[in-house]
Amino acid sequence: MQISDDILQKIDEMPEDERVIFLSELEEYGKSLQREQSQTDFMKFVHTMWPGFVDGRHHKVMAKKFQEIAEGKCKRLIINMPPRHTKSEFASYMLPAWFLGRFPGKKIIQCSNTAELAVGFGRKVRNLVDSEQYAGMFPNVNLRQDSKAAGRWATSGNGEYFAIGVGGTVTGKGADLLIIDDPHSEQEAKLASTNPEVFDNVYEWYTSGPRQRLQPGGAIILVMTRWSKRDLTGRILQSAIEKDGNDDWEVIDFPAILPSGNALWPQFWSIQELEALRSELPISKWNA
Repeated sequence: MQISDDILQKIDEMPEDERVIFLSELEEYGKSLQREQSQTDFMKFVHTMWPGFVDGRHHKVMAKKFQEIAEGKCKRLIINMPPRHTKSEFASYMLPAWFLGRFPGKKIIQCSNTAELAVGFGRKVRNLVDSEQYAGMFPNVNLRQDSKAAGRWATSGNGEYFAIGVGGTVTGKGADLLIIDDPHSEQEAKLASTNPEVFDNVYEWYTSGPRQRLQPGGAIILVMTRWSKRDLTGRILQSAIEKDGNDDWEVIDFPAILPSGNALWPQFWSIQELEALRSELPISKWNA
């Protein structure tokens, strides 16, 4: 919140006791304004909870789409992007916390390529929701005392968070928001080069497991590094084409080096570093 020079001068001219009261009320107003903005604006929430975060253009695009997810304007979203560009911090850490802050009674299922990784995300989100800083943003949201396990916890508003690895079961769980973060590991991608069924198994798990747990009106976010035309992104889009566009997926692709030759996130990855990385990696891994 910025204050004009004229107002600052008038504050300086106040009697000391009035100035102390006014500045205290002004500080409280600033906190209230920041709280209201963070509750409704995902990017403001990120900057509030993560003060040292350096955002790039791709983060703003992601934030806009996450905003549309929360507002019910987007139901199916795929974001393909390279490693180490903050996709997990955004989609699997900040987003679930913000979403449950806005909708304490909603249900989230979080998936990743291993149960350990998915539960790790659950622990981070749970700890954030249980923090004093978060309580300052969403004072009416807290954890239910009898449900605080890292990968399976609930809010006092009967919202639920459930973490699962690829291949795990989700029987009895529902999702208003289904987040799938990097369902394939690099090791699986290597195996799939000679055994494509590795990718097929993931798609079979998706269609028979978490996809069937989506609540009416629920949304799906798939954020991942691409590995093959048969990976989960490829199979989902192929299925949509075969069904004449049913499910209507929105797809965003973020290459590390843009077609213009510029870095996607120059504030963190310089073009020189990316070019050096490209020269070191096998072509198949760089393409991923």
